[in-house]
Amino acid sequence: HVQLVESGGGSVQSGGSLRLACEVSGYDFERYCMAWFRQAPGKEREAVAGIYTGRRSTHYHTSVKGRLTISMNDAENTLYLQMNSVKLEDTATCYCAVDHQPRTCPADVSEFDYWGQGTQVTVS
Repeated sequence: HVQLVESGGGSVQSGGSLRLACEVSGYDFERYCMAWFRQAPGKEREAVAGIYTGRRSTHYHTSVKGRLTISMNDAENTLYLQMNSVKLEDTATCYCAVDHQPRTCPADVSEFDYWGQGTQVTVS
């Protein structure tokens, strides 16, 4: 079965950097969308970045453009999110997810089939 395991969260000062990782196993999809979501306390879960494996096209939430970079390492079966120039509003639980039948990437949260357990990012 598909498993996603996130790591790399933690505490960071405003303006600093952090890199999240999501190791994926147990899948056999050829073309799929992988995305990073965040959920701040009292707010809905939202996609911050997505990558379509077919064309390696990426898409970012407006609030993170130029600061966050999503990438994949096929050899390691790992998805990354490089977070630079972090802001207080980046504080959230971050999740990686897979949509194995994407119509768009990233689609709505309800379209994603597999989720990691989440990793906390705290900016102070």
